[in-house]
Amino acid sequence: MALQMHLSELERKHQALEREIQDAIAHPSTDDLKIAELKRRKLQLKDEIVKLRAGNRVIH
Repeated sequence: MALQMHLSELERKHQALEREIQDAIAHPSTDDLKIAELKRRKLQLKDEIVKLRAGNRVIH
């Protein structure tokens, strides 16, 4: 059960980063480096989610 809670938290963070990226893109004054950093963090979360699901065969 703890694994499922951890995955849910990672997915919540992933979605929050997606919203933050979309907000940043919508504002032309946002630095491209900031957007790239947000995308990198989002990808890291996605990789961790996939790894946990594959390693523990959690179906979502």
